[in-house]
This record gives sequence, structure tokens and C-alpha cells, in this order.
Amino acid sequence: MRIVSANLNGIRSAANKGFFDWLPALAADVICLQELKAQDADLTELMQQPHGMKGFFHCAEKKGYSGVGIYARREPDQVIEGLGIVDIDVEGRYLRADFGNLTVISLYLPSGSSSEERQQIKFSFMERFYPHLQELIVQGRDIVLCGDWNIAHKEIDLKNWKGNLKNSGFLPEERAWITQVFDELGWVDVWRTLYPEAPGYTWWSNRGQAYAKDVGWRIDYQIATKALATKAKSGSIYKEVKFSDHAPLIVDYDYPF
Repeated sequence: MRIVSANLNGIRSAANKGFFDWLPALAADVICLQELKAQDADLTELMQQPHGMKGFFHCAEKKGYSGVGIYARREPDQVIEGLGIVDIDVEGRYLRADFGNLTVISLYLPSGSSSEERQQIKFSFMERFYPHLQELIVQGRDIVLCGDWNIAHKEIDLKNWKGNLKNSGFLPEERAWITQVFDELGWVDVWRTLYPEAPGYTWWSNRGQAYAKDVGWRIDYQIATKALATKAKSGSIYKEVKFSDHAPLIVDYDYPF
């Protein structure tokens, strides 16, 4: 089973850069999208059901903003849109699809980098999302949360960690929170488990020559329940074509789909 997480920084922009031309060769079973920056009415037939895959979307109310999606090779048993928390759901940040005992979630955690107000919204999201992560664990399902968490966990997860200790995405409170997600709730960081020493950057600033110099951050994750995480066999980050300021994160699991 191949699962992909990709922040597109605009689905229409990514389409123009060849994202949908790349999909057939990818041969993924499930693809989680973040930052659609589109409404349902903006999605072409190809964007809705690319190459025979089923598409599901949770768009933000605000035009050109946020939004998540899931493509799947087969029809899910159920799709759950949003967390049931109004101020979070209007931003289109959470989409869940169930396939038998498998749950795949596309998640786009807020960024706090634009203002102190947005940072407080991010902290509020984290505080309210934590109990939900706890509830998911006790369901006893095989679950993977794919997406842009907008937090680099440890020093290995970003190139210039010393210069970012006071910046959103690497704040002590954010890093402590994601440590709790792993250590106290029992979720597993799939990439870091597979590759303890490989930075695995997935996002690069548009400033300077960050992409060319690989001055990146690892803020896109596949975070799984323990049983599913043990089935992860390999992972990769696709950089041959740049569809976005993020690169797709690909993980192969020894798991039926």
C-alpha cells in the first residue's frame, strides 16, 4: 500500500506544474492533499477524480485559502469532513476516510508565522486537537494522519535550527506538544522511525536559495498508530519536479488495500 502526503500550495497551481501528469506513474493507493486554495466549484473533472481515483474534499469557506483532500483507488466506507469544531472546520483542515479497519486522515495544521494572532490560533488548534488524537488511538483502528503539521520536531528536522528557536514552527511549546503526541499518546513518526539519521526536509522557504541549497524543514508527516507504523517498509520525498514549496512524502506499507 502506497500512501502519499502532498501540500500543493494551490491545487490549480500544482496542476499547471504537472502534478496530475505525475500521478499515474506514482501508482499510489491513497493521496492526501493539503492547501487546496480552491472551492469545490473550482475543481475540474481531472482534479476531482484523477486517473480513475475517487476524490474527496474539505474546502475552506474563505476563497483561495487552506483546504484538504483525499484521493483513493477505491471507494471509502465512510468519509468524515471536519472535526465538528466550527472555527476550525470553516478553514478546511481535516478530512478522514475509512477503508475497513484502515483510517487515512488528511490534516493541515495552522501556521503561526504570519502574525501573533495566527500563532495563538495555532496553539488553540493544538490544544483542542490533542484530545481528538487521544480518542483516535483508543478506537483500535489502523490510522495514519498525513499532512502539513507546520512543526519541525527536533534539530535534525530543519537545517537552520539555531536561527529558528524563536520562530513559529520550531517554538519550544510546539515541539513539546508534538513530543507528547508521540511519547504520551503513542503515535509514531513514520519517517523518523524508518530513517533516524536522514533529515527528510519537505518544505523550503521561497527566500534566498533555500531550495537549491536544501535549507529546508521537515513539517510534512505521516504519523501512524503503532501497529500500522510497523508495516512501513520505505519512504521517499519526491523532488524531481517542484509542484509546490513542499515536496510529496511517499511511504510504502506492507498492508493490504
